[in-house]
Amino acid sequence: MDSIDLLLHPVRLRIVHAMSGGRTQTTSDLCVRLPDVPKTTVYRHVGLLTEAGVLEVAGERRVHGAVERHYRLRGERAVIDADAAASMSLDDHRAGFAAAMATLLAEFNTYLDREGADPPADIVGYKQGVFWLSREELTEMIEALLMVLRARAGNEPAPGRSPHLFSAIFFPAQEPPQHRTGRQQDQRSTEE
Repeated sequence: MDSIDLLLHPVRLRIVHAMSGGRTQTTSDLCVRLPDVPKTTVYRHVGLLTEAGVLEVAGERRVHGAVERHYRLRGERAVIDADAAASMSLDDHRAGFAAAMATLLAEFNTYLDREGADPPADIVGYKQGVFWLSREELTEMIEALLMVLRARAGNEPAPGRSPHLFSAIFFPAQEPPQHRTGRQQDQRSTEE
């Protein structure tokens, strides 16, 4: 299975998120973190991620006669690199976006279902807005955001820290004027 098919799946994305921060977890731990996912599904996807080298066994111990494995995320394997992303078809992008949105929805519902969930106190946000940007301005904005995010990306779990899921989505909200066909431009000129 290639990295695109492997990683652009809602359950596998959620497992990758749950394993972030250098934590080691058992499949049972992951089942607790993903209460809405059947245990057999979690076990199957942990197996796929392990086979692909995205997860590795960090340790084993015997528990009631069975071997309990503790897994660790191999962060460098949990990404879709630029070459793989460039090779994606429009349908791959459609499927990837759907997986990302399904993951966000599932994670948000899991948060809301927790006892004591308090969006205002937890500084929960899900704002959307439209920015009018040239390609250069968009690139500059993304680079500035990446600089801010990279400063915190290496944070390890520690007292007083909890994981926060962040998602940035950028795409043109409408077709830019320079991409209109001649007929579309003619129609627009006559309408104005």
